[in-house]
Amino acid sequence: MAQTQEASKTAGKPIRCRAAVARKAGEPLVIEEITVAPPKARELRVRVLCSALCFSDIHFWRLKEPHGYYPRIFGHETVGVVVSVGEGVEDVKVGDTVIPSFLAYCGECPDCISIKSNQCSKLRFELSPYIRDGTSRFSDTKGETIYHFGYTSGFSEYTVVDITHVTKVDPAIPPSKACLLGCGVSTGVGAAWKTADIEAGTTVAIFGLGVIGLSVAEGARIRGAKTIIGVDLNPDKVEIGKKFGITHFINPKELGGKLASEVILGMTDGLGADYCFECVGLPSLSQEAFACCRKGWGKTVILGVDKPDAKFILNSLVNNHSGKTVIGVQYGGLKPNIDIAILGKRYLDKELQLDLFVTHQIKLEDINKAFKLLIEGKCLRTVIWLDRERASADGVTFDEI
Repeated sequence: MAQTQEASKTAGKPIRCRAAVARKAGEPLVIEEITVAPPKARELRVRVLCSALCFSDIHFWRLKEPHGYYPRIFGHETVGVVVSVGEGVEDVKVGDTVIPSFLAYCGECPDCISIKSNQCSKLRFELSPYIRDGTSRFSDTKGETIYHFGYTSGFSEYTVVDITHVTKVDPAIPPSKACLLGCGVSTGVGAAWKTADIEAGTTVAIFGLGVIGLSVAEGARIRGAKTIIGVDLNPDKVEIGKKFGITHFINPKELGGKLASEVILGMTDGLGADYCFECVGLPSLSQEAFACCRKGWGKTVILGVDKPDAKFILNSLVNNHSGKTVIGVQYGGLKPNIDIAILGKRYLDKELQLDLFVTHQIKLEDINKAFKLLIEGKCLRTVIWLDRERASADGVTFDEI
């Protein structure tokens, strides 16, 4: 009833609300009042319940050029409720719980129809500062444009999203867990499930145990991997990793000059791991992952996001004659419109551990503290609540940081 009343009051009208706005690259976000325009054709306006901070937000927040557009509203791990829809929107309605996605699904192009790809060829992923029609729905109190991020922009109390970037989810999933499916957790679990297609009884090596790396471990655990080796410089990840199925931990600082790849080869009788994952965004780690990937059938999956001009170089002879494969993947190979709902059901069925990823829950005005926590490696996911009433109804206790 409340959603219907909200829709009737605001449909077709601008909404004034709060948002965390990045005014300059690398500088603290500013909580300010903004205006969110009504949705146009094939768009919907969403009241954001909460958003989690992903390291990709930090990566692009730091960028000046290229792709550094300011002022901007970041946030792409988001869940919300539809409050109004534009002309031509039929698949979702007011009151639906949705997860915006940075990947589009048109449902018509060869990539969307195929099970082999999640890269819509009609609406390609671009680091655009706008919504799909090339304009913004955000403006500040002076009427000046505020840019979008990743077609989502979840650090605002309201956002506008194209219908091709939205997936309906079961409202039974707590918002603080549902928002995680927008990027990091889905990327890691999907990479283990869809991209690598990990088989039971195999050996997995994961370079980097942030949320994506731990999510790969979670996916490998669900798939029945026998040995899961985690590589990370942070000793605190030992106990955390065990919760997600990691059986062996390697800290490169404690190897006396050896490379982690050499240690992994030693652990596997010189054969290497069946599946290796790079989850940091460093070419050197991609090379290490490939070096300790099993000859004959090993798969190396590159998940980390590096600088736009970074290069990953392989020895041609080794690559051409080893039988190994290397694959880069976005969003773990998942199709958001199909696979987000599957992961949500696995959570409700107690197969997928989402609760363990949420280490902090905070108010919007504390968002810069979330940035500090993630940069310092002191959290997994910090959930930023934009709908305080829903947080109160869910019994959320905000962390004092």
